[in-house]
Amino acid sequence: MTAPPPLTPEQQKALEQAGDRARGFTGAAKVAAFNGWSVGIFAAVTLLFGLFDLTALVVGVGMAVVARNEFKGRAGILRTDPAGPGLLWKNQLGFMGLIIAYCLWSLYRIVAHPDPQMAELMAQATQLLGEDAEELVRSLSLTAYRAVIAGTVLFQGLNALYYFRRVAMIEEYLRDTPDWVSELQRRALRRSRQPLRQRRR
Repeated sequence: MTAPPPLTPEQQKALEQAGDRARGFTGAAKVAAFNGWSVGIFAAVTLLFGLFDLTALVVGVGMAVVARNEFKGRAGILRTDPAGPGLLWKNQLGFMGLIIAYCLWSLYRIVAHPDPQMAELMAQATQLLGEDAEELVRSLSLTAYRAVIAGTVLFQGLNALYYFRRVAMIEEYLRDTPDWVSELQRRALRRSRQPLRQRRR
């Protein structure tokens, strides 16, 4: 079997330039994998509580969908498909909406329809700490949910912006990279995802 001919200086330069362009968005695949596993674990825990609470069930299913979309978007990035980060930034906005909706629902329940178990705990706290205990607990709960909403808008918003910018990076990569170079890099990315045993064959 003859060895392939060496690359010309122009081809080597094209590979280097394509590698520089690819580094701008391939890191997003690692971010998506981390987000997918993190949200997936929380979804599994939340679904366990969902066996006894309808709200937890709805939130758990929503988080499972978010985790699935993170992995789906990651696969798109590794295929150098702009639809990959396109799905991811929309997914982060959806995740933001899910968390905010849960917090607003929880705030509504605290103010308008307190949970019976929570009401019983409030009564016990009032007996132990005085009449101000109930108002203190309610105030702390409201502050906590508001803080979660603010943190979600910041964190998921920045995540969505990060993914959104990768759409243009992939489009630029596809526009400026020769087909033979992009195909080589796709093969390298697919190979890097294979188990080590398969790579040795």
